[in-house]
Amino acid sequence: MQRIKFDIGELMAFVVTAEKRNFRLAAEALFLSPPALSRRVERLETAVGARLLERTTRHVELTAVGQEFLQEARAALATLDDAVLRVASQLQLRRGRVTVACIPSVATHLLPAVLRAFALEQPEVQVHVIDESAQQVLDCVLRGEADFGVSFTGSQESSLRFEALTRERYMLAMPHDHPWANRAEVAWAELAGKRLVSVSHLSANRLLLDQVMAELPEQPVAWYECNHVSGALALVEAGLGMAALPQLALRQSNREVRGVPLTGPEVWRTLGLIQKRDRVLSPSAQALRECILKTRH
Repeated sequence: MQRIKFDIGELMAFVVTAEKRNFRLAAEALFLSPPALSRRVERLETAVGARLLERTTRHVELTAVGQEFLQEARAALATLDDAVLRVASQLQLRRGRVTVACIPSVATHLLPAVLRAFALEQPEVQVHVIDESAQQVLDCVLRGEADFGVSFTGSQESSLRFEALTRERYMLAMPHDHPWANRAEVAWAELAGKRLVSVSHLSANRLLLDQVMAELPEQPVAWYECNHVSGALALVEAGLGMAALPQLALRQSNREVRGVPLTGPEVWRTLGLIQKRDRVLSPSAQALRECILKTRH
């Protein structure tokens, strides 16, 4: 079969002329002169092998063949538009930049596996990770400095959408050779009189832990304080004391630290993806967001 040859400009000239029913109006819409528009339509008719338009001095009418061809021409142009948008979207996806804010334990123990998988799918997307305290993560998202965040605070903010990813329990971290290291659980009340390491009042974890300890008959005393969980964990590893830390922070190959569940009461926190409700994500940011949501359980 012989392939019919015509270009997109000729197809567009026909469609616009058919819709306007007037060569002058169609020419103005396409920024062409009426003679130039007429030549394009004539070339298309020659390629098709049939007259598509009936011209009069005042307006244009479609022939029977023209009416049928108009539907096909519109569908062809729509398909082409969709293809162009898909290609443009893919280019933007591959070359984009994403900023995600998260608490340090997420940056250390959850995000690396996600970013490794994301890099295989979108190797040209740059990712900036802001690993800071829960309050700073919240502020970055609210100020629009990050596309979204991953933290355990933000669910009470009306301007944010909080999508739960996972729940993690607070554990008592201790050196692996501690007398309690092989216990199945430890009650909070047992911490009285013990040498403890704690996160400082700058950490959102501290507020949660202080609420629990306030109910104890005798409140434990922290001998060492760090701003971040990672610092507290390092002091535990050095044998300076025990620390109540979220379970995710203990998910590592470090054999020097052992985590034992705390009871009486059990304390959990929910990690979630936080995003401003009115923020529209770029294709690359949306793709990374979806990768993170796949980790939920």
